[in-house]
Amino acid sequence: MRFMHLSDLHLGKRVNEFSMLEDQEYILLQILQVLDREKPEGVIIAGDIYDKPVPPAEAVSLFDRFLYALYQRGKQVFMVSGNHDSAERVSVNGRIMEPSGIHISPAYTGTVRPAELTDEYGKLYVYLLPFVKPAHVRAAFPEKEISSYTQAVAAAVEEMKVNPLERNLLVTHQFVTGAERSDSEEISVGGTDNVDATVFDCFDYVALGHIHGPQRIGRDTLRYCGTPLKYSFSERNHVKSLTIVDMKEKGTVEIRTIPLKPKHDMREIKGTYDGLMHRGHSEGAEALDYMHVVLTEEEDVPDAVARLRTVYPNLMKLDYDNTRTRTQAVIDGTDNADGKSEIELFEEFYEKQNGKPMSGEQKRFSETLLEKLREVEA
Repeated sequence: MRFMHLSDLHLGKRVNEFSMLEDQEYILLQILQVLDREKPEGVIIAGDIYDKPVPPAEAVSLFDRFLYALYQRGKQVFMVSGNHDSAERVSVNGRIMEPSGIHISPAYTGTVRPAELTDEYGKLYVYLLPFVKPAHVRAAFPEKEISSYTQAVAAAVEEMKVNPLERNLLVTHQFVTGAERSDSEEISVGGTDNVDATVFDCFDYVALGHIHGPQRIGRDTLRYCGTPLKYSFSERNHVKSLTIVDMKEKGTVEIRTIPLKPKHDMREIKGTYDGLMHRGHSEGAEALDYMHVVLTEEEDVPDAVARLRTVYPNLMKLDYDNTRTRTQAVIDGTDNADGKSEIELFEEFYEKQNGKPMSGEQKRFSETLLEKLREVEA
């Protein structure tokens, strides 16, 4: 039986104040095109469907259209809520949709009943476990000692009574120890949300959500498919993809990835203002990508963002890499103010802040400004 593994759509997300809805609609249409070619029987959505517990109406409408497209194609859909979702909102009307092949995990109450599928290799059980915290599982099993995420997920899995002789697939949304994170993910201080991979040993394939970079954890069949889009510049080198999973006879799972091409890529470019402006004019469609521009000028370029956006309209972020930004000095006052003139004190402050002394022109300008201030005070 073939599955398409998706996760972390984050519908409605804004990146550096740019709405990603248009890009998300574009990539969902591309996913449907791949689905029509690959013809999986099931589609897995492993959490973080939305970017917020109360998503904007446009995001809800977009997901509704995507889900209806899957239903029209006769696909079995297996969904869990992630840490960005409201489990109650995501699962509303879930019991009504189940006869149509749309399986949605409810908010966790201690019971996980698998969906039972059958193919030429026999039965296959699909378990849906939404994002859970220790408090969620303690509420269901107050008699158990549950203080960590590993203990919480282990207790939830134990209660499933998984038969290791059958083929078993788990869809869940957690941080498994050893996964490589990105800047766009929520991070718990000290790694307190870690779940040990051994908790999932009884499953033939674990379709994970939460981590934005596609990766395996320990074994090929314990897998994050990653986000279909890049949501931070730390992901700019990721190859976003779909994961195709073929569940054959017990013990045989074949996995492939299919790359996705976004409407706008996410890139970082570095150089002088004049050099990047010239480059932008010659880049064509690539200049429409989401850009992080790093200028190497020693002095700030006036109105740089607005001017750069004339050639890079989707400029998201601007930084400088120069003597000043590479100097990590802590400015906690002058070394010794006694006997120093105002201009000497200002020169000292400037050098500490910028990592270099003032130029002659800057010093003359500062002296003129100080003189005008003295006249105002007089």
